[in-house]
Amino acid sequence: MHEDLLDEGETVSLNRVARLMAAERIQGWPCRKRCGFGRVVSGHPEGVKNLLERDLTAQEPERKWVTDITEIATLEGKLFLCVVLDLYSKLVIGWSMHHRQDRLMVIRAVEMAIWQRQGDWPVILHSDRGSQFTSADYQRFLNRNTLICSMSAVGHCTDNAACEGFFGQLKRERVAHQSYRTRDEARADLFDYIERFHNPRMRRRVARQDLKFSALSNCPWKWGRTRSSIVKSCIVGAPVLRAAVSSALVRVIVGCMCRVNIFAPNKRLELSSI
Repeated sequence: MHEDLLDEGETVSLNRVARLMAAERIQGWPCRKRCGFGRVVSGHPEGVKNLLERDLTAQEPERKWVTDITEIATLEGKLFLCVVLDLYSKLVIGWSMHHRQDRLMVIRAVEMAIWQRQGDWPVILHSDRGSQFTSADYQRFLNRNTLICSMSAVGHCTDNAACEGFFGQLKRERVAHQSYRTRDEARADLFDYIERFHNPRMRRRVARQDLKFSALSNCPWKWGRTRSSIVKSCIVGAPVLRAAVSSALVRVIVGCMCRVNIFAPNKRLELSSI
């Protein structure tokens, strides 16, 4: 809700949105709780390791991808959805739907992500140890397209938390409030959510982050003798930064700056040299 208001040009804080929602008794949609069922875990392909090590952050796009499968219930039967997420932007860069969760559905989703690649450097593609991801056809497909396979160990569900988080958000915001009669109806609704709601929202979020850092790079930094003088010179000299960067980010930056030994306090220092 807060992000949508900011995208529409409203100036409002997160706490005020929460307070107004509580006053009007408006709350988010909770996710459904289901009972889990055990399943047989496939073997680990030879030479495949966990390259993420629970590090779900990426400094650049097309460096770390994650993929997983979920099922959508319809009156006609189950529909399986496989997605590929970029950990940098959280965009769904590849997806595929089928009534059978086989290796071909996974390969189609990864192939769609490959079509959108801007470079040819190796990319880490992390998944669980499902039979679709451990199949020989899937492994050969990754090797032909310079994708490095990464798999989590047994019981390490947090390694693929990005995909699980997307699936939970998808079902909480859309699937839980729909009753699909056919698989085609579910396909159309899932396509609408991914391409017309989720991906545009993630692109706006990345654009806001780029705006913050661009405003930060254009700030005329001046070294003062105390932390307060540094903050004052920065905020007074850059009104765009005051509106874009939060106070917490400023405190982190100032803390890093004050650890540097500067012999000329009045020297102007560009951000690129920090």
